[in-house]
This record gives sequence, structure tokens and C-alpha cells, in this order.
Amino acid sequence: MIFKAAGPRTRPALRKVRTTTALRPLRHRLDPTRVEEIPFRAGDGVRLGLTRVDSGEADRPAVLLLHGHTASADMFLLPETRNLVDVLLDDGYEPWLLDWRGSCRLPYNETGQKYTYDDVALYDIPEAVAHIRARIGDRPLFVVAHCIGSLTLSLSMTAGLVPGLAGVVSQGVFLTPKLAGRTSLRMTLAGELLKSRIDHIPVDIRKVGLWSKYTPLFALASRKASCPDPTCQILHNSAWGTGASLFVHEHLTETTHDRLAELLGPAPLWILPHLRRIELARTVVRWHDTDLRYRTLPQNALDAAARIDTPVLLLSGSENGLWQDSQKLCHDVLAHRQPQLDVTYTEIPGYGHLDTFLGRGAALDVFGHILDFLGRRR
Repeated sequence: MIFKAAGPRTRPALRKVRTTTALRPLRHRLDPTRVEEIPFRAGDGVRLGLTRVDSGEADRPAVLLLHGHTASADMFLLPETRNLVDVLLDDGYEPWLLDWRGSCRLPYNETGQKYTYDDVALYDIPEAVAHIRARIGDRPLFVVAHCIGSLTLSLSMTAGLVPGLAGVVSQGVFLTPKLAGRTSLRMTLAGELLKSRIDHIPVDIRKVGLWSKYTPLFALASRKASCPDPTCQILHNSAWGTGASLFVHEHLTETTHDRLAELLGPAPLWILPHLRRIELARTVVRWHDTDLRYRTLPQNALDAAARIDTPVLLLSGSENGLWQDSQKLCHDVLAHRQPQLDVTYTEIPGYGHLDTFLGRGAALDVFGHILDFLGRRR
């Protein structure tokens, strides 16, 4: 038994679900006067979050940071470690952070209109890039993207919606998603078996109650877990029930570990059909085939990879328990099919997936590769 109910058994209070689109405040240790929260809506009316960190100098290159699905801009601002924003500021860059519609600072994973990754690629990323360019003029603009943020960016790039970037750092996955066999199978089964009962998988049992319909999911995630924390179990030991692992446990500080339920939100099950189609194709494919609004996006991003017009650094931890060797596969495939592209691959020994940004030693072990890549192209 890995957790116990305190006191007599009582009926849990009704779960509080956010319905307002107000963004949850960012946590950071920066001077608040340097952090500019910009009112921002995508072209389809969805409210997003766009944040600029004032570097104090007007001529610095800009770097747009894209989080993964269910994460948020908070993953780049951890006050308990030397984070990526700290490193970028010290090295002469102006960080911009986009909370796209999959951010846990927004309520869309639990409430509101459902979406696909087509929406992120068509609306969120290109419009954020356009807004930043309107502000920075002809200064270089780089992008550092993690996980699904990187995957959807690849669809925007191959659609020609974000031309002229100075360089892109892709962490975890880019054009060739590859999941472990059991993860792929569990993702399919979860979508079919659970879709009639729940529409998302939470990560914080305190918000849903011990005696809830989610309890079996937490119990399954606890099997053979070495950590007693239920949130850690469902993320590190199970990746929302898929059987994958999102990070190397010992790389997190105690503070970051205790913040996991804040840093990563619920995973929507209704996104699984699109993710499943992408994984089966082993490339990023468009979901909408008949809706003319999405005709700009390629049906198959890998087939349109020749449209990539910027250098790309593919990063991945050697112990990536979610996307495995997707980045190495991407490098090899592009080297064969599009040898004219400037694409390099770097593997971070001993790192998993999320700890490449959240890890206590990421500033020493990971961020240097990012700075080297940016520095050669600024």
C-alpha cells in the first residue's frame, strides 16, 4: 500500500475544474518588472499565454521556448535550479515563452473546446512567431522546443508557416515519433477502454480524491514503483498509464519533485486518436483531411521536410523512456532522404526525457549544447 486515507472514510468533495481561461501565474525568481505577460489569442479565438523576459538590451537575438503537452512555460523557469531562461539571459539572448493550448496553465486539457495538434501547428506557433517578429524587427529568432511542442513545430515548419528562423533546437522528438511497443499498445487500449468513462488522466490524486474513478489508474501506476508519491508514480513510473517513464528520478531536486503536479497537468484522452495516427505513421501527419482550414498543413510532414529552411539540432537523453531513439532515427532518415538539410544529433548520456530541462544538472550537462548551437548561428 503506497498511500493511506487519513481518518474515517468520507465522500470526497466535488472536484474543482477550471473553466476560466485566465493563466495561472508563472513561478520564477526574476525581477517582476522584467517579465512581460502579453495578451494573446490565436486566430481561432483561443486564449494563449505569451511571455517576454526583458534582457535589458535592445539588440539581442530572441529565443522562443515551446513546452511539451500538459507542461507549461514554468518548465523553463524553475526557481529552484539554474534554468534555461537564466542561461539564455546570461549568454546574451532575449527569451520568449509560449503557453500553447496544451499548457497546464490553461484549462483546455480538462474543459473547453477540444483540439488536435493541427490547431497548434496552424494557429498557436505561427501566430506567436509572427507576434515576436513584429516586436523584434530583423533580429534573429531561434526556437527551442520540447516534446509535442517540437513535434507540432515540425508540422508548422514543413508547412512553410514559420520561415526564416535562425535555428531550431528540438528535444525528444521531431519528425519521426517512435514509442515502445507496450507504450503504443497501452495508449491504444486506454483510448478505447476509458473514453466512455473519462476524458483525461489526472496527475494529482489530491484534486480528484482517493475514492474516485481514477483510483485504479493510480494503483496501476504504483506497481513496482520505488517512489511513494502517487504523482511521481503516474509520471515517472507510468507516463499517464502508458508504461513509459518521463524522467530519470535521481536527476530531480526534492523541490522539483514536490512540484510535479504543478509542472505537469492532466493528459486529455481525446487527443489520443491523432497521436496514435502519428505514431503508427512514424511521422507527423495531419489529422484533418476534409476541413479546408487545415489544407496548408502537409498530410505527411516527413514528405515535406525539404521545406525546412533552418539548421536543426536534435537533442535526446540516452535514457529517453518515452520517445526512445526517435531523434537518432530522425537524423538518419533525414540524412538519407534530405541530405542538403543542416541537421545534427546530440545524445545526452544518462538523461531521460523531461530531466533534460528539469534536472538539477541540466545547466551543466544539457544547456551547453543548446548555447553552442545558438552561438554558431546568431
